Amino acid sequence: MSAEPQTRVLPADPDAVRTAAACLTAGGLVAFPTETVYGLGADATQGEAVARLYAAKGRPAFNPLISHIPDLAAARRLARFNAEAEKLAAAFWPGPLTLVLPKQPDCPVSDLATAGLDSIALRVPAQRTARALLEAFGKPVVAPSANRSGHVSPTDAKHVLADLRGRIDLILDDGPCPVGVESTIVALLGEPTLLRPGGLPRADIERVLGRPLARPDRAIDEDAPRAPGMLASHYAPKAAVRLNADAPRDGEALLAFGPPPAFAGTMLNLSPTGDLVEAAAKLFSHLRRLDAAGVRIIAVMPVPNEGLGEAINDRLARAAAPKP
Repeated sequence: MSAEPQTRVLPADPDAVRTAAACLTAGGLVAFPTETVYGLGADATQGEAVARLYAAKGRPAFNPLISHIPDLAAARRLARFNAEAEKLAAAFWPGPLTLVLPKQPDCPVSDLATAGLDSIALRVPAQRTARALLEAFGKPVVAPSANRSGHVSPTDAKHVLADLRGRIDLILDDGPCPVGVESTIVALLGEPTLLRPGGLPRADIERVLGRPLARPDRAIDEDAPRAPGMLASHYAPKAAVRLNADAPRDGEALLAFGPPPAFAGTMLNLSPTGDLVEAAAKLFSHLRRLDAAGVRIIAVMPVPNEGLGEAINDRLARAAAPKP
């Protein structure tokens, strides 16, 4: 019987920060403190690392994740800032504010981290260990709360260990988080909109903007947010999607999983070996590539409805739903 994977807990000194940055580079999962709660970090540019993060949390669906960066200059490389975004970043970063902005065309963050959307959620944390880790790592880090999905968010390293022991590689312990609630999320994809109340009061944000924040439209899909805390539709291809296809029909492209049938048409494979982590990492980018090829119908081979397969099938079912 194999031993349970070990989760190391290190006091957050400079050597531990370097170890954590190396772990992230290798595709590992590192829990670290921010001023709000402890986050579970993965390299935002590595789709497979992001997929392992979802698996570790037991997250039920591929919702967008917040990318953490060390400063405004790094944020501008990932997203387009308008005048109001610049105002809020200047006033509240570093700090407990997340901004949802349009992605830059060459944004390196994986499609899985943004749930295939054209927007990205960004935050510059203020906590010293978080900042040191982001500066040492040099790339964006996705970091939802470091707990099993549905559990209470952790504000201390011992909370993380109790929830995720054996499921992640490393915890940087720098004591309790001073704010204790998640960041406030504001979308700047049109009218400034408060998506999630959090550690920064609404009144402070409205004072800087000089106008009230709108509230999200709750008539849209509550199960497929455009950003953490936002209610809006998920990415879906223009092509029709046919699920649980054993083989493609005439005129269809094939999104395969595992060994594919003999097929001479347009085909991409989520994972030739049937690896659900690889499949999750490729899901959104493969749908986009097939869409870009101009196909009318995408036939999708069955994906096991277990582990990450449940979330993959959830997104595929949404993609296959009738278009409004």
